[in-house]
Amino acid sequence: MVYLSDKKESVLSRIPASTIPYAHTIFGASAFVFALIIGCYGHYYKIVTNGIATYPDEWFPSVSATTGDWYPERNICQILIALASGPRLVLCYLWYLLILRNVPTSGSDSLAKFLFTNDVIRSVACGGWVYVTSSDDHGIHDFAMIIYLLCTVPHVIGTIKSAPQNPRAQKLRRQFAYSFFGALVPMIYFFIQHNIHRVPGAYTYYALFEWSLIFSDLAFDAVSMIDFEAFEIRVIDVGMGGGSGNYDVGSSSFSELRTFGGGSKSKSIVSPVRLMDSFSFAADVYLGFVFWSMLTSLPLMIWYFPLWHMGLSGYEAFLFCNVTVGLLGFASLRHTIDSSRGWFHLASLIGIYSYKILDPAYRLMAVAAGVSLSLLTWGATLFSQRAQNGRAERGALTLALGLILHNVIKQAWWANNPIWPIMDEKTGGTNMLGLVLGVLASVQVIRRQEPHEYESKPNEIPGVARKQQQRENWIFSAVGAGGYLFCLHSMFTEAATISRWSLGGYPNTGPGPIAGGLMVIMAMAGGLALSSNRQLVTSWIWFGVGTVGLVILHRVEGDVGFFGGILFTIFVLSLFPTIFRSLGGRAFLVTVLVYNFLALAHVWVVAYAFVPGGEVMRERTDLVIFAMQACLALGVHNTHSTNWTFLIETRKRSAFSIARFYSKVSLVGLILCSVFTCLRRLPRESPRPYHPEHRLITAGIWTIHFAIDDEMRNSELRMRDAIRDLELDVIGLLESDLQRMIMGNRDLTQFLAEDLNMYADYGPGPTKHTWGCTMLSKFPIKQSTHHLLPSPKGELACAIHATLDVYGKDVDVIVSHNGQEEDLRDRQLQTTELGRIMRESNNPFLFLGYVVTKPGQGEEIYELLMDGGRMHDIEPKDWDRWCEYLAFRGLKRTGYARISHGGITDTEIQVGKYVVPEETRASSEHRRIPLGEFRKQETYQQINEEQVPVGLRYPAMFYGDGVRGHRFHVFDRPYYYA
Repeated sequence: MVYLSDKKESVLSRIPASTIPYAHTIFGASAFVFALIIGCYGHYYKIVTNGIATYPDEWFPSVSATTGDWYPERNICQILIALASGPRLVLCYLWYLLILRNVPTSGSDSLAKFLFTNDVIRSVACGGWVYVTSSDDHGIHDFAMIIYLLCTVPHVIGTIKSAPQNPRAQKLRRQFAYSFFGALVPMIYFFIQHNIHRVPGAYTYYALFEWSLIFSDLAFDAVSMIDFEAFEIRVIDVGMGGGSGNYDVGSSSFSELRTFGGGSKSKSIVSPVRLMDSFSFAADVYLGFVFWSMLTSLPLMIWYFPLWHMGLSGYEAFLFCNVTVGLLGFASLRHTIDSSRGWFHLASLIGIYSYKILDPAYRLMAVAAGVSLSLLTWGATLFSQRAQNGRAERGALTLALGLILHNVIKQAWWANNPIWPIMDEKTGGTNMLGLVLGVLASVQVIRRQEPHEYESKPNEIPGVARKQQQRENWIFSAVGAGGYLFCLHSMFTEAATISRWSLGGYPNTGPGPIAGGLMVIMAMAGGLALSSNRQLVTSWIWFGVGTVGLVILHRVEGDVGFFGGILFTIFVLSLFPTIFRSLGGRAFLVTVLVYNFLALAHVWVVAYAFVPGGEVMRERTDLVIFAMQACLALGVHNTHSTNWTFLIETRKRSAFSIARFYSKVSLVGLILCSVFTCLRRLPRESPRPYHPEHRLITAGIWTIHFAIDDEMRNSELRMRDAIRDLELDVIGLLESDLQRMIMGNRDLTQFLAEDLNMYADYGPGPTKHTWGCTMLSKFPIKQSTHHLLPSPKGELACAIHATLDVYGKDVDVIVSHNGQEEDLRDRQLQTTELGRIMRESNNPFLFLGYVVTKPGQGEEIYELLMDGGRMHDIEPKDWDRWCEYLAFRGLKRTGYARISHGGITDTEIQVGKYVVPEETRASSEHRRIPLGEFRKQETYQQINEEQVPVGLRYPAMFYGDGVRGHRFHVFDRPYYYA
């Protein structure tokens, strides 16, 4: 009898490692190919049908429909994917071993561990979207798919970077990588066309690109068959003693593992990354977030005062609180701040604590003090670290990551920052939590020992080249940094700003805040990751690419404009460490002065009617961004002659590399947080009107004063409650464009539309130089046009003309904000244009607007609106009106009410109720009949509330003292009509 021990160290089996990717490719490709063939054969018409269209508009099935909805293709796909999972996991491990064999003697195995972990997560995510289909749980399926795609980015980049330098294999990998990522852009475009714009046939083209991703992905991994020709898997009998013995890897039983290069692995020359370093890095990132939070809150709080003064108030001087950073020109003070920067960070938290201060003026002063201290602290930090390559990189990266964290947190809070002083517990803020975390981060800075042990002077590192530079021009450095700080503040402190810049009317709106915000955050992360390639990001070719993206963003609406903005985003974030690392002590004052100048110009382009010399900058955003880009050009030019030196190559465990490693891990975490936020914010059902049984449409108008209430608090929650309680199906919101520095780059449309489950048209975007008008609707928006009304003298007036699908009928709605009383000629031209738009429409019509006129015949502006537009005033006898007006045509008006503002703004809410008759249809009759006969079509006969069906009544809660300060006022009750 032969015992196992007799065969000790004998090779039982030899398996070429190349068979692993081969098996993975065969099983994986078969799963999808067989599912597609069987699905098309058995359920073709079912799997090409979606929620928008069916055959012949849709003629090719998506991956999800093919593999997840029907028997037997679903089951066959899942069985074959299960068979592919074994080779997939072995493939992950073999690649880990391959990387280890190629690590230099002084290198690190961090990349190998990171890629192995990433690839395992990616494999599990693949199982998630294969085994949990869209018909099982759409949210989990999409979540797993997003995780899979996110993990594919480091998988592809890491594989190409770590692969043996086999020219044939690398060429094939790059080709398949280009085809994979190249298909993402059109795939996302067609998905937006399908899911948001509801275009029939778009999902077929989305499906084609989706299938191309599958096969490009499989082909990319299949290339490892070439690399694994140097590997062999052996099954060896180690005897009855198991693995406890010592075996000679050089014996005949163990053939040395060979690859295309690499050597024996030895201990790293520096200590491994410590846990406390991770906490230290996280503390710096959070303090960067605190800096951006205070910086962005300052102009928002300043804006409160001229808003209520309707002109300059004197509080604008607090914008210049940042000039104290000029004190950094004194070396002794700079050294004191740097050596005690934890204490200064702690003191700057007065800006976060200020939310407790009730008086708006004192609250503003506290925020200004916080901004000033934070600027001093960060300025001293960046200056002191500029000669130390690793620490300088770390300081700039943590500030940049704080900016991206600021965007992610604002995305989770619907474009509000929960630690802003305009927030508190009642308005959705988490100020105390933010303050506590700020204190902990500051204490960590106070107690830490700076990581000098990771940093060596460049000339002390053997074999490392040092790039020699000429002396810098400090003026160029300061101007560049000032323009760059303005660019970051004005365009990249809110993820939805880029999508609002590129906004058009329906259906050419471009990506919405959820999808668009996610893409912007990913672009910011990509730009920051790219920043380590200094030769590229400081080149004039790259500057030209960024400039082209900015021009496209500014000039083109919709998807094309948005993707120009994405290109500009990547460009801007790639400059972050380079621009700020070149600042000298005396440059800081010039930096903030340039920033202040551009910030004022940014306000002047829209507030020209209320500021001295405003006509010079009227509607000239193009000049502002030209000046901004010119400043950036000087900054980029200065990087070619800066006096700080950087290492062309750095050791694997230097402070520079550690900072980069932490930043990449942080970027992945921030992107995942953004993905989770977007999934949480996705609508779960289509909007539905409140009373479809009566075919009722309740419509209102409200001037909301930029969502800042009387007490300088965010008013969005209270607005939400009022709109919900009034059961408004359509509402026009005026003074609603908050995507500016002075409004905090907020976006009230996001929160209100999602929380109230309504469709939204943001109106003319921030580059159109208006104060904004927004429409929210429970009814689908079929199309809309954004109008800039004639305004030769005063502020630029805006309007939205939209066509809604109301119970199967087309109903047109205008939401408009006309000019002020002082500019009669403007109001005449604006109202004439509104009248033309309404008169030329054949659909039933609702007007919700801000007109500035007394009511009644004989009033020129009133007649231009009502008679010129062939519209009926909702109640001609209501003489106590001046700004807001409601009018209608082709609908049956049943009610009218005026509700007090409740301290949210200085303007009431006007609400009308209308029934859409079954027989309603498009007609030009209103243009053909005489004006007098048209006026007589409405009788205005009022009836008692008891005669009105309950579903057509206004909520009783608004009688008497009302609720939360909102009540029926003027006539203290609603009017009802026969």
